[in-house]
Amino acid sequence: MSINLNWMAASTCAGNFASQWPANEPGGAIMGFDTQGIRFAHAGGLESLATRTAFSADSVVRFASVTKHVFAAMVFQNSGLIGLDDRLGDHLGELQPPLADVTVGRALDMSGGLPDVRECLTLLGLSVYTETQKQPLLDFLYTLTRLNFDAGTDVSYSNTGYRLVEAALERKGLTFDTFVQNEIADPLGIFLKAPEVWIDPVQGLAPGYFKDGENWQLSAAGLHISAAGSLAGSARSLTVWLQHLLAGKDCHTGLLAALSGTRFMSDGRPSGYGLGLRWSELAGHRFVGHGGSHPGYKSYFLLDPEAGTGFVAVSNRDDTNGYKIALAAMGALMGLPLPQTNCGIPDGLYVTETGPYWIEVAGGVATYLDAEDTLYDDGDGWFSSRSASSPMRLRWTGTELEGEAGYVKHRFLPVKPEAVSAALNGHWVAAQYGARFDISDGVVMWGIGPARRSLPLTALGNDRFLFTLNDGPWRKRICLHRLADGKVELVLSRSRMMEYTLAR
Repeated sequence: MSINLNWMAASTCAGNFASQWPANEPGGAIMGFDTQGIRFAHAGGLESLATRTAFSADSVVRFASVTKHVFAAMVFQNSGLIGLDDRLGDHLGELQPPLADVTVGRALDMSGGLPDVRECLTLLGLSVYTETQKQPLLDFLYTLTRLNFDAGTDVSYSNTGYRLVEAALERKGLTFDTFVQNEIADPLGIFLKAPEVWIDPVQGLAPGYFKDGENWQLSAAGLHISAAGSLAGSARSLTVWLQHLLAGKDCHTGLLAALSGTRFMSDGRPSGYGLGLRWSELAGHRFVGHGGSHPGYKSYFLLDPEAGTGFVAVSNRDDTNGYKIALAAMGALMGLPLPQTNCGIPDGLYVTETGPYWIEVAGGVATYLDAEDTLYDDGDGWFSSRSASSPMRLRWTGTELEGEAGYVKHRFLPVKPEAVSAALNGHWVAAQYGARFDISDGVVMWGIGPARRSLPLTALGNDRFLFTLNDGPWRKRICLHRLADGKVELVLSRSRMMEYTLAR
């Protein structure tokens, strides 16, 4: 079906979003393009609150997870050295089962069940600001003997697969930034850089910011940055690369189709997440793209491979919704209606009969294991996240929620308030890692010294409890799940296997 493309409407839509970034606050840039050229560029706000430089299409930011498809392109280029069907353990002998048995493809398509390093560190008490280095992080991963779920049975976002595959390629003498410079930046005449740590100098890099109450704060992160999210550049440089990818020129012919090709779960069901790319749908039309989020930075791009069009949104402020911007611009371009929420699920906190699986619904937004997604009306009482990286489809029966979270069927029952069991009181340790916390009278004592905090527990029933941890720009709601007498696990969406025992 032929659709007239209305670039003026798309430009107006994008311009309205850009105008919402105040001139005295951090900002961003939005670009619309096709394979023939850049159709528009809008920017708003500031590149730096210190220099008061205006944000522009050439302002350099951290792309975060937008990096993933570029790294996957590197994997494809070196398929003779590492294959998608290879076990991770074939290339990293230190990995233990079951992590060692996860394939490279599942490590990259979010179906491997690999615990996310950053959320593991959170559950061990390490702040977003705590510095960590490459080799100690790999050594930590080599100690793990649990997955979040059996590989191929679910999809849950994790950066760990990209870190491990990058380590495997480095053992073969290949580095990600060298690939970026030789295969993309230099041939296309654009600036891209893949630093490994937050404090590595990057030419022209705009500071990132997050809102702390009424004040803007400079962002920072201590985690060694892997090829899951290391790339930095401008909206313009990202646009030039995506135009090239859409056109399929030179050695990258067929690359977009390969990266976005359908991946399958172990039971044969298709997944909407490819290799560093995720599919979205709007009024029966499918688009492919990806987002990125670092403390103080947000980015997103959305492509229509059939029409050869796309949108890029980048920002140096933590509250930008790049997906919303890109999807609205695509809808305006094609004259497609945006999805409706109209969520009929009652607000409240819900939990499965057993296990650490909880959902909170508030105003049409569902938070599942601390991962937040808007629910859209699918008809017949069903509501869906329409997210390839955190799929969810639920309906309210009148007494419970039924449906799927991820690719797993669940029944979620309303939480009934109850007291926190005194059996949790005591000193809890993850001795292998030197991590610890205390529980006394329904309160978790977390951290040490002046960073020690009292975090109240909320009982979910059947030995499940929630507590909230604030860490810089992050607010993490952690589920404490009692596995047995003297043994608990701490659970977040991306890390569901960190165990503690009660010190006797």
